[in-house]
Amino acid sequence: MCADTPDYKDTLFLPKTDFPMRAGLPKREPEWLARWEEIGIYHRLREKPGRETFILHDGPPYANGHLHIGHALNKILKDMVVRSQQMMGRDSRYVPGWDCHGLPIEWKIEEQYRAKGRSKDEVSKVELRRECRAFADKWIDVQRAEFKRLGVTGNWEDPYLTMDFHAEAVIAAEFQKFLMNGTLYQGSKPVMWSPVEKTALAEAEVEYHDHQSPTIWVKFPILSGGADLPPNGEPTDYPAAAQRLVKEDLHDAAVVIWTTTPWTIPQNRAVCFNPELSYGLYRVTDAPEENWARPGDRYLIADALAEEVLAAARVEGHARERTVTAEELGSLVTAHPLRGVADGAGEWDYDVPLLPGDHVTEDAGTGFVHTAPSHGDDDYRIGLAHGLKMTHNVLEDGSFRPDLPLFGGGLIITHKGKEGDANKRVIDALAGAGALIARGRLKHSYPHSWRSKAPLIYRNTAQWFAAIDTPVGDGQDAHGTTIRARALTSIDELVTWTPPSGRNRLHSMIANRPDWVLSRQRAWGVPLTCFVKKDARPEDADFLLRNEEVNARIVAAFEQEGADAWYLDGAKERFLGGIVDPDAYEQVFDILDVWFDSGSTHAFVLRDRADGTADGIADLYLEGTDQHRGWFHSSMLQACGTKGRAPYRGVLTHGFTLDEKGMKMSKSLGNTVAPEDVTKQYGADILRLWVAQSDYTADLRIGPEILKGVADSYRRLRNTMRFMLGNLAGFADSERIDPAEMPELERWVLHRLAELDHTVREGYAKYDFQGVFQALFNFCTVDLSSVYFDIRKDALYCDAADSTRRRAARTVLDLLFHRLTTWLAPVLVFTMEEVWLERFPGEGSSVHLVDMPATPADWLDEPLAAKWAGIRQVRRVVTAALEIQRRDKVIGASLEAAPVVHVRDPEVLKALRSVHFEDVCITSDVWLTGDPIPNEAFRLPEIEGVGVVFERAEGEKCQRCWKILPDVGQHAHPMVCKRCNDALG
Repeated sequence: MCADTPDYKDTLFLPKTDFPMRAGLPKREPEWLARWEEIGIYHRLREKPGRETFILHDGPPYANGHLHIGHALNKILKDMVVRSQQMMGRDSRYVPGWDCHGLPIEWKIEEQYRAKGRSKDEVSKVELRRECRAFADKWIDVQRAEFKRLGVTGNWEDPYLTMDFHAEAVIAAEFQKFLMNGTLYQGSKPVMWSPVEKTALAEAEVEYHDHQSPTIWVKFPILSGGADLPPNGEPTDYPAAAQRLVKEDLHDAAVVIWTTTPWTIPQNRAVCFNPELSYGLYRVTDAPEENWARPGDRYLIADALAEEVLAAARVEGHARERTVTAEELGSLVTAHPLRGVADGAGEWDYDVPLLPGDHVTEDAGTGFVHTAPSHGDDDYRIGLAHGLKMTHNVLEDGSFRPDLPLFGGGLIITHKGKEGDANKRVIDALAGAGALIARGRLKHSYPHSWRSKAPLIYRNTAQWFAAIDTPVGDGQDAHGTTIRARALTSIDELVTWTPPSGRNRLHSMIANRPDWVLSRQRAWGVPLTCFVKKDARPEDADFLLRNEEVNARIVAAFEQEGADAWYLDGAKERFLGGIVDPDAYEQVFDILDVWFDSGSTHAFVLRDRADGTADGIADLYLEGTDQHRGWFHSSMLQACGTKGRAPYRGVLTHGFTLDEKGMKMSKSLGNTVAPEDVTKQYGADILRLWVAQSDYTADLRIGPEILKGVADSYRRLRNTMRFMLGNLAGFADSERIDPAEMPELERWVLHRLAELDHTVREGYAKYDFQGVFQALFNFCTVDLSSVYFDIRKDALYCDAADSTRRRAARTVLDLLFHRLTTWLAPVLVFTMEEVWLERFPGEGSSVHLVDMPATPADWLDEPLAAKWAGIRQVRRVVTAALEIQRRDKVIGASLEAAPVVHVRDPEVLKALRSVHFEDVCITSDVWLTGDPIPNEAFRLPEIEGVGVVFERAEGEKCQRCWKILPDVGQHAHPMVCKRCNDALG
């Protein structure tokens, strides 16, 4: 610019804002958190009258350790639900909670004892429980601060804790409902047992890892009839045909079984076969001299598995003698493989029948399954159906009872979670008895404790169960007579599932699950508040004391003193005295499965709290997919036993977090991402944006490169908001203009806002945060930044302050501001607050106190939208043509051009001529023609019928707006165009 050329910069309406380009979120976010707490946003929202409630009930995290990225994913999703529902006009309440009882905390206290050389047995249960309570308290405070740092709103001052006295009283009362309605019983059946932790585990406390187990192929010799029974055996009434079959054909044959748990063989009571499978009698014709399987041996094996079995036994030659039918198999009886072993002292000298079982498959093994009713679900079911004897050979520490012949004291799992000597001792005994034909090792998926990470066993113990197929109370209920029936009805008819696949998963689990094991042999939790009659048997009608007055005493004591009251000296006399004879009853000291605790939260949170619900039912439960067998599952069973239906109307499940390569996160691999590290480097809004950008219904990947991409998306959104703020400086209601008076371009933006309003509300209602974010991100970066803002910069900066076009643009920016800030506030809680306060900095001001504004339906204009879709297509061709000229340095800016645009479609040409298409293309001029497209014209293959021929703009450059126009220099103000001259006045 020459020295005498006027500088018109100060006459332009350039953007003015203090909103910084760099967010500085790690430093600034805590300031907004403190501000929200100071002005009490959560509680101020509760004061808004006349709103329908929406309750997301918090699945309680465990109060044990710092948060991991899975916690962050879960709580951020919950927060986006709560905030979006609130901003759509509901009273969206959120009471955070913590699961405080259970083995992980008790285990930590025991570790502290061991480090000091103390045994937990030296400490009273009350003292142990108090230390557990203090431990949980400490971590609740830590986790609360970490959750709040993520921008999660809620009633943090008054959360729910399963260890609060009222909660413990309600949990006890809910348990007593099972006691009184006839579904509670004591039974002896195999349950998942941790020898390391010495307690039963629920399915939800089990995880599966690879484990190497010994495998053995064992012979069960076929008995030839009553004459072959030992002196202490019971005579068997064989049908005559079966006796002939055994004596003439199978007198020296054996049924072969395969197992990966040799330690269960001493507990064997039967062998199962599947009547639908094909079985054969195989004779060994050739084998090495040192082999266990020898020439002349005859084995019954499933035909599909015979080659595999005989290969494992190193048999070099064999012959199939004949088919053995299911009818024949069902008539056979075998001997236990340890029968007659001298040191066994007759322990295993009993018959082992062959029984049909549909759990037997051809997937692996021999087609025959050895059955120990005390050590497996299928085994127990078969044993129950056929009256097989239960055994009690395995103690709580995973050892064989001391007086068990041959194996007494043998350990299945050591206290450190390693394989003990039990398998080896059993294998050696079987080998010595000539009962093996092969052995090996197998790496397979095996159940482990999610706490100690040690392998588990199935163990028969006396436990307390909730019967899920027994009629509840009087059996009268609209949703079913049993817990299972009520649960399945709830799943199918009363609950909405997000994603829908969650329904099938839980339905299958509920339909096929056994009775609920309620008892644990630990100390830190709510006890099973019941008493049993001395000398009575579990099947006796008076075995359990069912007395409402006793129940009320217990609940009242827990309200005042907590569940510790159960363990104080004289507790039995205190609760029973004056009602029944305390000496006639024994007090139960097992504690409740912690899943019963969390499954009961609907009662002491939704039902009992003032900020709960009138019907005690939540609108939504939201957790990871693992909670189909955890909290969703236990809450369903618990509520179906006490209130007759699911405690929720909706269930949302999300996937797990993985590293960038799709690997499971592990400290040992060094691929974990801690929420604290992300907030320190980027800020919590970046973590929240990662959640919003992801498909949470599948597993989510996160890592440094992914977070960089999220941060880039964030910067683009931030620039959109900064543009709006800069160009809204000083905006007043007096500038506002009615949509009917606006240019078409502004009315097209309003149309897009009306479309987005529907998309956003529908998306938030369906919890489709990814869909909402993608729609808004594309709108901001494409429709606004690349189109509308790009086009309207000129009018906003250069038009006269009172021009219709500039007023219309500023009105639209204001409408955009109110919608985008509220639409994005549930995701970017800190950034949208910053944006809001830049315009409305009042003391009690906050975007989170505002609802999403209603959007008039008449903003929708489909014909206008169709017209502008065509205009934008032509604009794309022009922009691409000019980009080539810029790349080749023919021009420096698009305002140097006045392209000739050839358009074949007359309707599109008419549309282009009805608008200022040069402004749309950001050129100084444009020539529109329907003439044939010349060969040299630029085209885009995907846009038919449009060609662009580059031409330079004619005239001088306006020193105010930089357009090149013929009239520049012909007005009162030097070196400006007419528009700028008029604006200067």
